[in-house]
Amino acid sequence: MNFWEFLWLIFITYILIAYIMLMISIWVDIFRDRDLGGFAKFLWIVFLVFFPFLGVLIYLIARGRAMSERQLAYAQSAKAQQDSYIRSVAGTQASAADQIASAKALLDSGAISQAEFDALKAKALA
Repeated sequence: MNFWEFLWLIFITYILIAYIMLMISIWVDIFRDRDLGGFAKFLWIVFLVFFPFLGVLIYLIARGRAMSERQLAYAQSAKAQQDSYIRSVAGTQASAADQIASAKALLDSGAISQAEFDALKAKALA
C-alpha cells in the first residue's frame, strides 16, 4: 500500500463515518418529530433503507430546516429541564444575616456552644 492508497482509504473512511452519523441523525429526527404521522415515518424509513444516498439527500432538502429547528427546540427543552432540576436540588442559599440569625437561635436554645456560634458566624460572613 503506497501513500496515495492510504490517503484514499482515510478519505473514504471519513466519508463513510460522516454518512453514518448523518443517517443516524435523520432516523432520530424522524422518530422524534411529533407532527409526522406514522405512515409518513414508515415511508421515510423505507425510502432511506432502499435508497440510502438519494433518501438522505431528499430528506435534507425537504426537511433540513425543520430538522435543525426541532434539534434546537429539543436542546433548549433539555437545558430548561436541567436548570430546573439543579435549582430544585440546590435549594435556596440563605443570606449571611439569615445564617447568623439561625445560628443565634441555636445558641439561645442551647443546641450549640458560643465557640460553635462564632465559627458559624465567621463562615457566614466569609
